[in-house]
Amino acid sequence: MKRTDSIPVVEKIATLEKRRAVAAEDVYNALREMILSFELYPGSRITETELANYFGVSRTPIREALMRLENEGHLTIRSKQGCFIRQINIEELSEYYKVRMALEIAAVEGACIHMPTREVEQLIEVWAPHKIPKKTSSNFMEQQDESFHLALATGSGNSILVKYLRDINDHIRVIRRVDFHDPERVTRTYKEHHEILLALLQREVTKARNLIKHHIQRSEQFAQTLTLTQLARKKTLTNRLHQL
Repeated sequence: MKRTDSIPVVEKIATLEKRRAVAAEDVYNALREMILSFELYPGSRITETELANYFGVSRTPIREALMRLENEGHLTIRSKQGCFIRQINIEELSEYYKVRMALEIAAVEGACIHMPTREVEQLIEVWAPHKIPKKTSSNFMEQQDESFHLALATGSGNSILVKYLRDINDHIRVIRRVDFHDPERVTRTYKEHHEILLALLQREVTKARNLIKHHIQRSEQFAQTLTLTQLARKKTLTNRLHQL
């Protein structure tokens, strides 16, 4: 008879590995959200021990999550010093917006040709000015805004364009989120999105290109005037972490 004594041990190891992977993913998602929402302030220092205590997990999933975040450019890991949340670089953000401008214009031009009328009409319904929510969070608006622009890129039929725009979004998401704290910005976004979509519906390429260019320029101007004083108004978790 074939022995199977080792099978439970193997299964146990596999289960532990799976749990560790899930824990690391959860920690990664939580830390990434804290960084993007400025709960962890730009330039602040955190350590594996502080984070392990905060999340109630071992240092292994913490380390895995931090390495992943470092690879994405959200923080810097310094040996024997800890981890430092990446500072906001306004000049670098401006460069990202220049690239975004080119991508967004290409997306609109392609969408005017390839995006099905039904899909454009559905977006028009979503972004109708009379549907502006009375109360909404900046997180929600940031996600909605990003989805709108990705929908146009997808509608262009160029999958590579979509990929690069997603990458740009990862670097400017912090600006989107802070920007949408202003109710007037929300109202203007609905209005401008609606106008862009109407131009797409009529297949007016030149008009759609001009509208998206003006729309992105507004966001870029906000990025250029952003200061750490404005960001400081956001509540941070840094002190709480150090108190653990």
